[in-house]
Amino acid sequence: MTSFRITLLPGDGIGPEITAVARQMLDAVSRNHGFELIYDEQPMGGCAIDATGEPLPASTLEACKAADAVLLAAIGSPQYDSLPREKRPETGLLGLRSGMGLFANLRPVKIIPALIDASTLKREVIEGVDLMVVRELTGGVYFGTPKGRVEAEGRVRGFNTMAYFDDEIDRIAKVGFDIAQQRSGRLCSVDKANVLDVSQLWRDRVEALHASSYAGVELSHMYVDNAAMQLVRNPRQFDVLLTSNLFGDILSDEAAMLSGSIGMLPSASLGESGPGLFEPIHGSAPDIARQDKANPMAMVLSAAMMLRVGLKQDAAAAALEQAVDRVLAQGYRTGDLMADGCTQLGCKAMGDQLLAALDG
Repeated sequence: MTSFRITLLPGDGIGPEITAVARQMLDAVSRNHGFELIYDEQPMGGCAIDATGEPLPASTLEACKAADAVLLAAIGSPQYDSLPREKRPETGLLGLRSGMGLFANLRPVKIIPALIDASTLKREVIEGVDLMVVRELTGGVYFGTPKGRVEAEGRVRGFNTMAYFDDEIDRIAKVGFDIAQQRSGRLCSVDKANVLDVSQLWRDRVEALHASSYAGVELSHMYVDNAAMQLVRNPRQFDVLLTSNLFGDILSDEAAMLSGSIGMLPSASLGESGPGLFEPIHGSAPDIARQDKANPMAMVLSAAMMLRVGLKQDAAAAALEQAVDRVLAQGYRTGDLMADGCTQLGCKAMGDQLLAALDG
């Protein structure tokens, strides 16, 4: 029997609750489809700070690099906000991405028919939306140097550096073009080339790669401020959105709300080789932690993305996705998605319904 090593990072807040649901779904679907998953649970984020003083212990990073795939739930809590930046949970996540060489973040946004009225946008605006945000993950302003704060002449100045090398742009653009070829063959590259030199380099490299290798893909460019507006004005115009780190961080969360809840959306972070990192895009929601209120569906869909993209188990991935669709079509909802005529469930009960739908 084929076996895969999965490093689990439950993290903080609602993370352990949604991890438990995803794990029971993975156990069931792996049995049904004839493969084995071997789990290695590791601390990361606030729980790792509490245990070791570090948000990303060296042993956790090594376990992630040795796995076939990594499944992360959520990290962070306001209680750690007063720590030095290098000791905060979010710094551990940046270190994990960098340490694993994960430069491409994929965030699919697809409207689920049963949830179309959960969106704050009109049905006629979002019906049929199916797009993919491809975000560069290990460069740009989050990683650029110099950065910091200095005091001079009675004033304090904070600064960061947005920088990309040409080869960093080339490799993320290749991912975007490849995905566009697998979809409907349209890619929109988002930048701010009218005012930023780094964005002009971005546009130049995307244009060059398109001309040399991807002439069959329909390429367009859009300034980031316009892209933010167009995502809520006419999101169906987009198929693949290619973005830098900062712009992608913002636009992918905006795109997520087209679906009505960030509690529904998975993501994948990939490198040129080695295991990928799969996680829901929502945060740790400490305000509802340990209250059985969390929505586990994005975690289950992240597990499905792990199966499809990371482990090449397409049938098992489809089974998880279909279970989510069935439960929603039956009218079951967690609190973030609740609507008239639906039945509200807690995290554990939603997991039980998902499991029943999987077996059914």
